[in-house]
Amino acid sequence: MMFAQGDRIRYECTGDDGLPLVRYGFVGGVANSDGPLVVMLDGELSGDVVNAQQVQPVTVTTVELLLHGTDLVDEPDLRRGLVALWVAEADTAGLDIDCLRPYGDGECDSPGCWCLALVHSGGAEFVLRAAQCADDMVRVRAEASSGHP
Repeated sequence: MMFAQGDRIRYECTGDDGLPLVRYGFVGGVANSDGPLVVMLDGELSGDVVNAQQVQPVTVTTVELLLHGTDLVDEPDLRRGLVALWVAEADTAGLDIDCLRPYGDGECDSPGCWCLALVHSGGAEFVLRAAQCADDMVRVRAEASSGHP
């Protein structure tokens, strides 16, 4: 992926506590096509030099949550709350969401996978899904809509 100065980015790293951390910011400079990037992370005054492989462009499909506890998709009340958590993350990332239509308690489209909402952004349509992953984790992310549901 080629980045240019000013691109909005999502940076995955490890926090001081050893846990995974996602930060957002802008590309402040590019040394070369495969080298490190200088990123200006939100809330910081100075730039950080980061490995380009740890950075993604901010798009509807790259903003995701990885949460502990499969009860988040098993319980309808908690499942509905995942929509608000993802919207908060999208807001932090700086995404413009044109319209979001929740599916109530969600619609199970395969074991452990739930469609939570229809998302419109940038003239395109996406489905917000929650899926159980290994190790008692749940991933919440938007995927390109294929007419579902």
